Amino acid sequence: MGLVMAVLAAGVLAADGWLAARLGAPFYPCLFVAGLLLSVLVCVELRALLHSAGAPPLWLLLGGAVTIFLANWPAHLASHLGWGWAKGDAFRHVTYAFAAWVLIAFLYEMATYRPDNGTVMRLALFVWAMAYAGVLSAFFVQLRFWTDHDRGAAALGALLAVTKGGDVGAYFTGRFLGRHRMTPLLSPKKTWEGFAGGVVTSIGAAVGMSFVRADLFGSIVEAVLFGVVLGVTGVLGDLAESLIKRDCGVKDASQVVPGFGGILDVVDSVLFAAPVAFWWLGARGA
Repeated sequence: MGLVMAVLAAGVLAADGWLAARLGAPFYPCLFVAGLLLSVLVCVELRALLHSAGAPPLWLLLGGAVTIFLANWPAHLASHLGWGWAKGDAFRHVTYAFAAWVLIAFLYEMATYRPDNGTVMRLALFVWAMAYAGVLSAFFVQLRFWTDHDRGAAALGALLAVTKGGDVGAYFTGRFLGRHRMTPLLSPKKTWEGFAGGVVTSIGAAVGMSFVRADLFGSIVEAVLFGVVLGVTGVLGDLAESLIKRDCGVKDASQVVPGFGGILDVVDSVLFAAPVAFWWLGARGA
């Protein structure tokens, strides 16, 4: 299943690069459709996880996450489509979308308020869910738009290769060599040996990507550091999702992806690592 997902991700990047080169504009329809579908599935899983905690209604979560996802595109297509209103930083639109749905959530709660119905908890969960599933994922999308078609694809490919490569390395190393538990309460099966193996695999993936795209990093040393930082961040992202699941009393977010669990179990490390990768590569400029 992991191999199938890796092939699909590579196919999305390759197809979008081919289309962008011929259309002369970064529409990236494959990423758009895949990301939109993932946003919907993540919201469904979050709603199910948070049900016992008094989660916001599904329509509110879906509306917010989908709108925040759509807000990633206008700024990049403004000059191609003549959208003068959309010019500027893409994160400006993401912030506007996030703020608009926070206001909508407040209006909904005011319209449906009853004493002792957990209004503050629902609002807090909604804001958190939009930040987790919407704002963090915006960094993932914006990596695709980094500088040009090819380098954006390489940057996104590096993020996926380093984080998911680290997941694979940690799994096999922990399975065969794991002895010392890392976080018994949050993730009982994680071991320090698996953690070390995952970071080594992440480094290997980053160095490999530096040979695939020579201008992705300034040097091999930077590639190694990138692998270390994203490898560790990916583990923290995985533990963050484990925190959510443990607090909600479930083992997996769902059973949508055989061998992985739910969509959240697949994207958790990437969501945490995407902002770090964006800041790292963005700081290097064009």
